Amino acid sequence: MTATATTTRTAARVADAVKVHGAGDTAVRALDGVTLGFPAGRFTAIMGPSGSGKSTLLHCAAGLDTLTSGSAHIGDTELGALDDRRLTLLRRDRIGFVFQAFNLVPTLTVAENVRLPLDLAGRRGDPDWIDALIDVVGLRDRLHHRPSELSGGQQQRVAVARAFAGRPDVVFADEPTGNLDSRSGGEVLGLLGRAARETARAVVMVTHDPVAAAHADEVVFLADGRLVDRMAAPTADRVLDRMKAFEVPS
Repeated sequence: MTATATTTRTAARVADAVKVHGAGDTAVRALDGVTLGFPAGRFTAIMGPSGSGKSTLLHCAAGLDTLTSGSAHIGDTELGALDDRRLTLLRRDRIGFVFQAFNLVPTLTVAENVRLPLDLAGRRGDPDWIDALIDVVGLRDRLHHRPSELSGGQQQRVAVARAFAGRPDVVFADEPTGNLDSRSGGEVLGLLGRAARETARAVVMVTHDPVAAAHADEVVFLADGRLVDRMAAPTADRVLDRMKAFEVPS
């Protein structure tokens, strides 16, 4: 799983991305000309104040929402050029998702939950890849347990393994530690970074938490729908200081 983690391939990107909600005097420009790439083998965090456009960026980059203008790509595929069916297939086959809610099926075991997207797609998947994933997320001794028998942190580990099971180009995570205590959250964030590097996949996370962002390889900052800063090798203190600069004095 570690052979190609040093690649500089861009797994996902947006170019001149504009998203406008509403029309006329009530129009809101949620994204205002954002150009950004997410490299394979890297863990990128997106931060910004409330209303900065970070969730809109994630949704448009993942094909869950459409841009008003500009383009979004997964690899070399432009999402705006796909009809609904092809877009659905692309999201199924080339994108993984991790959400704040674990979204596990309570009647299925850990092993069955990890395989669920592949089973729904009628795909066998790569047994060696899935077996290695189980070790990456540390769930070898929990494969036959159901979600109710797991802690919140363990359930989110299952969700992470499920997101990577189909060998997607990119995994998008939306506040993935929002329902976890700090210790479990730290473990899941460390896991996301390790999974990105060891599987040579891009991981893109939206978060409001400087401590969570510090686990990423890079943090990108949005404000008023625009890309305003980037920070490599972030620390929680540096991220917090940057976020304070967005605060408007009362």
